[in-house]
Amino acid sequence: MTSTTTELVDYDDAIARFDPVLGIEVHVELGTRTKMFDGAPAGFGEEPNTSVTPVSLGLPGSLPVVNGTAVEYAIRIGLALNCQIAESCRFARKNYFYPDVPKNFQTSQYDEPIAFEGHVDVELEDGTTFRVEIERAHMEEDAGKNTHVGGATGRIHGAEYSLVDYNRAGIPLVEIVTKPITGAGERAPEVARAYVQTLRDLFRALEVSEARMERGNVRADVNVSLRPTPDSPLGTRTETKNVNSFRSVERAVRYEISRQAGVLDAGGTIVQETRHWHEDTGITTSGRIKSDAEDYRYFPEPDLVPIAPDRAWVEEIRASLPELPAARRRRLQGEWGYADAEMRDVVNAGAVELIEATTAAGASPAAARKWWMGELARTAKQQEVELAELPITPAQIGQLQRLVDEGRINDKLARQVLEGVLAGEGDPEAVVQARGLEVVSDDGPLLAAIDDALAAQPDIADKIRSGNLGPVGAIIGAVMKATRGQADAGRVRELVLERVQAG
Repeated sequence: MTSTTTELVDYDDAIARFDPVLGIEVHVELGTRTKMFDGAPAGFGEEPNTSVTPVSLGLPGSLPVVNGTAVEYAIRIGLALNCQIAESCRFARKNYFYPDVPKNFQTSQYDEPIAFEGHVDVELEDGTTFRVEIERAHMEEDAGKNTHVGGATGRIHGAEYSLVDYNRAGIPLVEIVTKPITGAGERAPEVARAYVQTLRDLFRALEVSEARMERGNVRADVNVSLRPTPDSPLGTRTETKNVNSFRSVERAVRYEISRQAGVLDAGGTIVQETRHWHEDTGITTSGRIKSDAEDYRYFPEPDLVPIAPDRAWVEEIRASLPELPAARRRRLQGEWGYADAEMRDVVNAGAVELIEATTAAGASPAAARKWWMGELARTAKQQEVELAELPITPAQIGQLQRLVDEGRINDKLARQVLEGVLAGEGDPEAVVQARGLEVVSDDGPLLAAIDDALAAQPDIADKIRSGNLGPVGAIIGAVMKATRGQADAGRVRELVLERVQAG
């Protein structure tokens, strides 16, 4: 049965009656200068089929050579995931036929991965930690990219023709495969999202990849199955392929749990298959029957010798590992003086790097948090995008706060400046100048506005002279209105009191 004929079960109801089990395969493109097995550049955005060599294209007689930097990066990832590093491992041919695989096989690792038996602790939104066990991390090469032209879905079914770009073929990948993730229960979607986000942060900290999900540097294949109870055998799984955003990972898991529960409730059976995630509709659809390992007819790659990382080299790499994200977050929290709940909010919003860069640009930690977790977080939520996707930089937020600190704009004006920056009107300084938003610093216009306000409300001056300072606020409000919010409220208060006492 497919999603088109299945009535979804309410998520809470599905979780109450079934135990979800996850398995996640994360592919990360390594940031090497050249490809995994040849000297073609491993860039992004070049003209189609220009970053290729005979090896990339699988031409007869071409022979692969292993990229040493890719091996080092794979070891760095394995160590950071608390894996054992193989004393010897080898590549294998994974045989399948598809237009984006020019050799008709992918050079990968099968039963001898470079890293195995690890774990990573992921922090959930409420601060609790969930451990995900890692089965292996292995090296392989990426496939090319198919573009299906025509049709309604952009997929091969219904397309008029297809184009293949082999620039990506041979890009170094590390695939990280979890063991079955059990015990997550109703939090399974959240665990999946947090796990992929933890890996993304790890790749960036290790400097092994740009890890930009919108470019496909990091992609997740999400396996979901249901069973009646935690003591029952594992159910049949589906694999939702190439999910490339944290939000989509969470939504895909949630949808598959509801869909599979609907299939089982209707007396159907789950088909072991790949599925496609549709971001626009928030559903998965059937892809192809999922192959088992034996279907790929793995055998050792005869053109490559085994990889045997020297133990001293492995320890050198271990010693060179940078501060990892979890430790870094703890350090930054101490430096910034954030409470636990405040730091959790920052982490959950994906704002750690943004705030760190903003403080480096001169803003205080409190000011940086105010902007990113206040106005900007609300804007991101309204636009349904990540904070980092907003068209504003930490340097611009630092400049905005500097204008506030210098007294050239107040908080109210700063919000207008922020709107201008987000609208593409330039840096904060340029927006202030173009919109004429700078605070009125000349006492002359302020005194004129104060005189007008006092004349319009003559009884207020008498109340202030008698010691009742409450009505001062009404005069300040009138002056702020007259100056379009461009007056310094503190200075206006001083001038009001001086004017009344002098009169």
